[in-house]
Amino acid sequence: MQDFRNLKVWEKAHSLTLDVYKASKSFPRDEMYGMTSHMRRASVSIGANIAEGACRRGDADFARFLQIAVGSASELEYHLLLARDLELLKASDYQRLSDEAVEVKRMLASLTQKLRADN
Repeated sequence: MQDFRNLKVWEKAHSLTLDVYKASKSFPRDEMYGMTSHMRRASVSIGANIAEGACRRGDADFARFLQIAVGSASELEYHLLLARDLELLKASDYQRLSDEAVEVKRMLASLTQKLRADN
């Protein structure tokens, strides 16, 4: 069991969540329960699953939560793409956030591989 706040991937995921909240703040009010909500929930889920998995007893359990976090990051990638295509998100903001999401996915994959190699 470890403190999730000490994990670099959690720090990066948390930063991504804060950036998603900032970027979605300017979305139209009628998207509050649509795109805004979906993007925010997907981004929050990444860090939340890292945190929950870190407190589990075994590496296999932790790796399972990391896989769920990868799924949430992929979901966020789609929401970002859709927000860009609907012109809710500027292309530059899309690219920055998408790059952050991809980096988090890479970090999650790397940590998952390390956990599995340790077993």
